[in-house]
Amino acid sequence: MSYIERAVTGDIRKRLFSGKAIIVFGPRQSGKTTMIKQLVAPYSDDTAWLNGDSPDVRELLDNITSTRLRAIIGKKKIVVIDEAQHINRIGLTMKLLTDELPKIQLIATGSSAFELADKTAEPLTGRKFEYRLLPLSFSEMCSNAGLLEERRMLHQRLIYGAYPEVITKPGDEQVLLSLLAGSYLYKDLLTLESIKKPVLLDKLVRALALQVGSEVSVNELSKLIGADNKTIVKYIDLLEKAYVVFSLPAFSRNARVEIRRSRKIFFYDLGIRNAILGNFVPVESRTDVGGLWENYLILERLKLQCNMPFPPRHFFWRNIDQREVDYIEESATELSAWEFKWNPNARGKLPAAFMKAYPESKTAMITPKNYDEFLMRPESV
Repeated sequence: MSYIERAVTGDIRKRLFSGKAIIVFGPRQSGKTTMIKQLVAPYSDDTAWLNGDSPDVRELLDNITSTRLRAIIGKKKIVVIDEAQHINRIGLTMKLLTDELPKIQLIATGSSAFELADKTAEPLTGRKFEYRLLPLSFSEMCSNAGLLEERRMLHQRLIYGAYPEVITKPGDEQVLLSLLAGSYLYKDLLTLESIKKPVLLDKLVRALALQVGSEVSVNELSKLIGADNKTIVKYIDLLEKAYVVFSLPAFSRNARVEIRRSRKIFFYDLGIRNAILGNFVPVESRTDVGGLWENYLILERLKLQCNMPFPPRHFFWRNIDQREVDYIEESATELSAWEFKWNPNARGKLPAAFMKAYPESKTAMITPKNYDEFLMRPESV
């Protein structure tokens, strides 16, 4: 399979040479470098490419001055700094380049949001456009191969996920995911001083993988893996910032009868989740297909909306009587709620308690029969 066009490419292309830096965040191997190479291909002779993984590049850009920066760039029109989070004071370097050389287009990529975002937050205020690039989305695959073909691949996506290399090299899925779930998954996390117990981190990720689709209790996780609550909270936060997992908080406007402080944890890629557990059993034989289906739909919805200027907020809902709504979106103007059913013939409706509390909400049920529109239209029900 050839290169798959990413949905955000057109918007980034429109931003070129606007006087602002372009920063692309996302997990390792999600296709950031490939996308940028495609984007700057028409300017290949005018592009300076610097890789932050290379020690000589890090040394070259350390304590950079405007004079030295001009010497490095020469007559190039575009400067790409790949894996920029590894470069000391990268925010100041990018600010210097944007301020001193406004006609030069700066593009930076980073695989760990906590590093690059923290380093560029203040120096580049008002000087940057930010984008998220996650593994390939349902809508991107439909644009590439067509809706019918992508619907046929649903079981494949639930088991092997949607990392670009996994999709473009059929037959090697398990080997590639084994590599991704090993060396790449923790590469950025383990370089941080705050991660002192990688074995503990591995236990936590496995525990979260087993609980996908269920509410997560910090106290239970603490007892299960033998760590204090503070460590559990910190490690989950780092896993989120490294694009391994993401949280879905509880929705509540009625503190008396609704759960407020709970949350669910989902994975940014189901292939990674299944590789962590070493479980690539086909969908037909799995006992966790309900959780996989829920993770898949919420993740794909997140991919669809992650680069919107004002995306809705995402929640689940549960009350003290254990009535639950799988997924909720709240925008400035409306509230929408969905139930997810893997059985295409299932009948269901949202809890009466929810409908009574939020009669203005728009509601729907999503099954394998009708999920495609849910994953292609970023607006609500």
